[in-house]
Amino acid sequence: MAYDVIVIGGGPSGLMASYSAGLHGAKVLLLDKGDRLGRKLAISGGGRCNVTNAGPLDKIIEHIPGNGRFLYSALSAFGNREIIAFFEKLGIRLKEEDNGRMFPVTDRAQTVVNALVSEVRRQGVEIQVNSPVDRIVYRNGRTAAVRLMHGHEIPGRCVVLATGGKSVPHTGSTGDGYAWAEEAGHTITELFPTEVPITSGEPFIQRRELQGLSLRGVVLSVWNAGGKKVVSHEGDLLFTHFGLSGPAALRCSHFVVKQLRRRGEPKVILTIDLFPGLSADEVYARCRKLAAGEPKKAAKNVLKALLPERMIPLLLAKTGIAEELAAGSVSKPLWMELARLLKAFPVECNGTLSIREAFVTGGGVHLKEVDPVEADGGTVLLRRDFGRSRVYRGIQHYGRFCHGIFGGKARCPGGARCAGLCRQLNQLNRRLPSSFGGSLPQHTKTPRPRRAGRHAEAFIRAEAASPGRNRRLRAELAQFPVLFQLPHGNP
Repeated sequence: MAYDVIVIGGGPSGLMASYSAGLHGAKVLLLDKGDRLGRKLAISGGGRCNVTNAGPLDKIIEHIPGNGRFLYSALSAFGNREIIAFFEKLGIRLKEEDNGRMFPVTDRAQTVVNALVSEVRRQGVEIQVNSPVDRIVYRNGRTAAVRLMHGHEIPGRCVVLATGGKSVPHTGSTGDGYAWAEEAGHTITELFPTEVPITSGEPFIQRRELQGLSLRGVVLSVWNAGGKKVVSHEGDLLFTHFGLSGPAALRCSHFVVKQLRRRGEPKVILTIDLFPGLSADEVYARCRKLAAGEPKKAAKNVLKALLPERMIPLLLAKTGIAEELAAGSVSKPLWMELARLLKAFPVECNGTLSIREAFVTGGGVHLKEVDPVEADGGTVLLRRDFGRSRVYRGIQHYGRFCHGIFGGKARCPGGARCAGLCRQLNQLNRRLPSSFGGSLPQHTKTPRPRRAGRHAEAFIRAEAASPGRNRRLRAELAQFPVLFQLPHGNP
């Protein structure tokens, strides 16, 4: 039995892709290698499932690390407002919490999973669990079928890769899809952990002085080697036995990884602002007011009204204030030094936990090879996806499988494959009619197949208007299915 769409992966992306395809009348098969769907979704948000964010679209995109603008078209078609309406239509009421985060009122992620699976079934999608995929079968430059591990081959006109990254592997995200995309000719950028706890070699971390201490509503900032602020995120922060965790640390982790990889530096400096709503002068005034109220009381005891008790000895030591010194005896410069420290408490970090312990995988399919706007007309019925493959017809890429969702700018991948595509382009130049050949750029020395492909496509649309010429061009270009995506229509 042939399917219009075969979706590989039963996570949130795969479930939504299956729902959308079924809603548009496609015959859909959803494959998952596990014994149940939505396993990672069921443990997301601490088991509560942070469904979406209530903030404006531009603000959401602004907070996506790296190339967030890549998602603008997809989120404009089906963004946070549509997601909220979608779940409310399914009977799941949502509530808004700090920073616009939206959770189900049940505070149970399984509520979301059950509703999604039920809706997918209602759309007539066929579901097969315990069905690990061996490979995708390609014929004549497009997808033809999916082969399972036991050898059974399932024909399908379109394949949606929603296999996830390599983070939280016990939920089934083991990176299977990268090999299939690479086999189709895609470039897979280096994978790295993101949304992951940060590690530190600071003595107070190694001595576990603050292990388990949670700070509410602080601002964590990442600084580059030149002393310039890279990013700041406000949220809760948790000190651990290895470094920093909690929402603020997870959001900053992507930038920590980028700084360490980009500069080759062994460390990166982070600072914690314990009073983001106050200036250093205002914090200084508060400290002075407390000291004036109880001048004979030890400084460490006076500060208990302002700071977490476990953090006070470390702060006083860094400032040079003796713990037992009377608050009234502390000089103004020392109070100002403490105020500055409370506004920018430094933590030297040396990395993150591994990709297996991350919540999100960075890297993946190169965004230059994914069309974020158009679906593969005529063969793909999905319109709210992350992108159509520019390399192979019939492939859709979803969710965290793609590089750039959480970072990375598109660029020419280079290397052997790049040179191979350029050889195809140059061979094509020689085969095209002379009236067309001169308009296609040669790339024997500095291969740029992506740029050449765009030039050629624009040339075809502009110059091959007559049916006779168009037919000849299509016949030639059909020999290079990996290099060019032809407009649909009769040859």
